[in-house]
Amino acid sequence: MAPGRSSEHALFTGPEAVSQNRGMFEPVPESRVDPEPITYEQPLNERMRAFMRLEFLWQQLSYHAGVPNPWSSRAAVAGLLEILAITSRGDARGDVLKELERQMSAMRDYQNRPGVDGARLRSILAALVRRREELNSAGANFMQRLRESEFLNAIKHRSAIPGGTCEFDLPDYYHWLNLEPDLRESDLADWLVTIRPLCESVSELLWITRENAVPRDELAPGGVYQITFERERPVQLVRLTLPGGSRLYPEVSGSHHRCSLRFLRWNSVHSRPVQATEDVRFVLTTCY
Repeated sequence: MAPGRSSEHALFTGPEAVSQNRGMFEPVPESRVDPEPITYEQPLNERMRAFMRLEFLWQQLSYHAGVPNPWSSRAAVAGLLEILAITSRGDARGDVLKELERQMSAMRDYQNRPGVDGARLRSILAALVRRREELNSAGANFMQRLRESEFLNAIKHRSAIPGGTCEFDLPDYYHWLNLEPDLRESDLADWLVTIRPLCESVSELLWITRENAVPRDELAPGGVYQITFERERPVQLVRLTLPGGSRLYPEVSGSHHRCSLRFLRWNSVHSRPVQATEDVRFVLTTCY
């Protein structure tokens, strides 16, 4: 559209050709879609590492639980068993409840600040309160019935052996995998109901952690970058975003006080990556 011309009725009054009126044999130029940027995440404490593993497994489990073929049912059960393994170490429910309280306290501090969207803040706070109530209602031993399931325990023990869940190793598991998809999905849905309060609370907390941070453009001279954090404000998570299609990826090491980044160039599965020597532009997000 020419500068200064009103957009109203522009399709009818403008002299420009519209794409659907091209000549019959004139080739239509291919539209180029740039690849989506890729974000790499590095947790900086043990709690965040556990949360991110739970989020990953919950996404895997939720995806495969809704797919009717037996191979997806296998993947869903494998994800469920890994969630049970992670949550058997320490007090996962207690850690999530503590983080919910921390985030709710931070949200309340924002209520009286100028420029805050009060309606959005109240909505997020209400969601956190609901997650806390669901976890409290579930009780401390809410996963016990899954841990005591003979069916799941048999699969768990055989899964430690390479190929140990073959049909001759676990004929009852093989029989279950060949039941009607609706029956398998019903069992999976029943197991998901048990772990949902914990896993969805973790997903909500990680969403808030990521969204409550401001990304900034940075430059890594010679492919290396050092970050020192404020000691009085521990960082939970570092996010690094590179353009889609980039041959580079980051390697991150460090703690909630400082961390080091170096960018490596991907070659192929047949050769080792090499460190980038050029300056690398990327987007850095530090999440508290």
